[in-house]
Amino acid sequence: MKVIIIGGVAGGASAAARLRRLDEKAEITVYERSGFVSYANCGLPYYVGGVITDKSELTLKTPESFKTRFDIDIKVLHEVTAIDTAKKTVTVRDIKGGRVFEDSYDKLILSPGAKASLPPFEVPASDRIFTLRTVEDSFAIREFIESKKPASAIVLGGGFIGLEMAENLTEAGIKTTVVELAPHLLKTFDGDMASMIHACFRKNGVDLVLGTGASGIAAEGEKIALHFSGKPDLNADMLILALGVTPDTELAKKAGLALGSRGSILVNDRMETSAKDVYAVGDAVEVRYLIAGNKALISLAGPANKQGRIAADNACGGSSTYGGSMGASVIKIFDMTAASVGLTQEYAETLGFDSEAIIISSGSHASYYPGARNMWIKAIFERGTNRILGAQIVGYEGVDKRIDVIAASIKLGASIIDLKDLELAYAPPYSSAKDPVNVIGLIAENVATGKFTQFHVEDIDALPRDGSVTLLDARTPAEYEKGHIDGFINIQLDELRDRRGELDASKPVYINCQSGLRSYIACRMLSQYGFKCRNLAGGYGFYNAVKTERLAAESSWPCGMEK
Repeated sequence: MKVIIIGGVAGGASAAARLRRLDEKAEITVYERSGFVSYANCGLPYYVGGVITDKSELTLKTPESFKTRFDIDIKVLHEVTAIDTAKKTVTVRDIKGGRVFEDSYDKLILSPGAKASLPPFEVPASDRIFTLRTVEDSFAIREFIESKKPASAIVLGGGFIGLEMAENLTEAGIKTTVVELAPHLLKTFDGDMASMIHACFRKNGVDLVLGTGASGIAAEGEKIALHFSGKPDLNADMLILALGVTPDTELAKKAGLALGSRGSILVNDRMETSAKDVYAVGDAVEVRYLIAGNKALISLAGPANKQGRIAADNACGGSSTYGGSMGASVIKIFDMTAASVGLTQEYAETLGFDSEAIIISSGSHASYYPGARNMWIKAIFERGTNRILGAQIVGYEGVDKRIDVIAASIKLGASIIDLKDLELAYAPPYSSAKDPVNVIGLIAENVATGKFTQFHVEDIDALPRDGSVTLLDARTPAEYEKGHIDGFINIQLDELRDRRGELDASKPVYINCQSGLRSYIACRMLSQYGFKCRNLAGGYGFYNAVKTERLAAESSWPCGMEK
C-alpha cells in the first residue's frame, strides 16, 4: 500500500506514525510545504517571548528522525498543487529546487491545516506587520524584536494566539494593546467570566480595546497606525494580526471534494472525504460538536492528533470513528490560568437550550494549608435533563485539573448532579475534602430539586428598588461597608434568625453574600419560615469583579498610543 499525506504537524504527523505501527510494509510519504514537519505549534508565542530560548526545541520530529525510526519519507519544502482523485495522483512542486512532478497513491490523507485569517480591508506590505501560524513566522517576529527593539505593539484579535502573544510581548518589555471586535476576550468564555481575564491583563499593563473593530491599517515610516471609525488611531512599532484561522482548503476545493462551513473539508466520522480513499484531518475539517450535535470547526491540537490516528486506522482497513469534539482548552495568562470546555451560556441560549449556570468561588486547595488561591468556576447545564453543557474556570493552581474532570464527565454522559458523587484525590496541598467540582454538583442538586432559586449578576440592575421586594446582604457590617450592591440592606447571617421579624414574609427576598455560601444558608433558613428566597450566583465577589471590569472597559482608551 502506498500512502501520501499532505501536511504534517499534529494531524499529518500522527497519521504517518500510526500508519507505520499498523503496516510495516506500507510506502509512506509526507509532503510538507514549510520547512518543518512536526513542530510545537502551540509553543510559538513562547519562543517569540523568549520563554523558549532554543528554536530547535520547537521541532518535535525532523525528517531524519522520521526516516530513522519509522522509515517514512518526509519531503519538506514540497507543495502539493493539485490532486486528481480519479487517477489517484498528486502534483508536487519542489519549492527549493523548482522541479514539478507527479506522484501516485493508494490512500491519501489531507492535513493542510489552517491559515491566519486577515481583516476585511487591505493590509499594507510592511516588515512591521505579522501573523503567527508557522515556525517561520515565529522566527521572523523574534528576529524583528531582537533587531528593531520595538517599544510598543498592537495585537488585533483577542483569541488564544492573540492573548498568548500579548502576554509574551509584555513579558519581553513591549507595551502592548489588544484590540477585539467582540465585547470580551476569548469566545470560549461568557462575558462575566471573561471579566477576570480582562482584569488580569490590565493588572499586567496590557491595554484592552473591546467591542471596537478596526477600519484600516496604515504603515507610516517606523510606525503602524490602526484606524477606527469615529475614534483616534492607535499607533505602535509593530502589529500582530491574530484574527483566528481559516481552513486552508483551496487544494481540496480544486480537487472537487465536498466542503462544509467556512469552506472546510466535509468528512464523515471515519474522517473520509467525498472522494474514495481520501481522508482529511485537523484544522481544515468540519466535525460534529459533541454537546450540541451541530457542525463546527475545532482548531485544537488534541482533536487533530486523534483524527490523524483514526484516518490511519481506516486507511489500513480498520473501523475507527471520531465521536466529535467538546473544544476543551486551557490558556496561561501571566500568573493565571483560564480553561473551558463545551458551550458558553451565551452560545447555549443561542442554540435554544434552556440553561442554568452554577457559579462558585473556591480555593485551589484546603484553606488552612498555606498558599491556597481563589478560582472562579461557572458550570452550565440544561434545565430538566441536568445535562452538562459546558464549564469555564479562571484561577491559578488546579484549574486544569478541574476542567479535565468536568470534560471527562461530559464525555461519559454524567449529569451535573453526578459531579457531587465523584471520588477525587484529596490532600490539603491539592484540594479540599469537598472538591470544587463536588460543590458544583451539590449546588446544582439544590437548584434542580428546588431547595433554592438563583438570580444572576445580569438580573441585578432590573431588580425593583420600590420596596416590593426585599434586597438583603447577609455579610458582616464590615464587609458591607467596604462595598455593597445599591439598594441591599444589611443583616448578617448570624443575626438573621433573630431579626427575621424585620422582614416582610409576603415579599420575595433576594439575598447575596461574598461567595454565595452564607446567602444559601440564609435562603434555607428563611424558606422554612415561609419566605420566598433567591440567592445571587457567585455572590458579591463575583458581581464586584464583573462590574469593576465593565466600568474599566467603558472608560478605557490606550493613553499615549493615539496620533
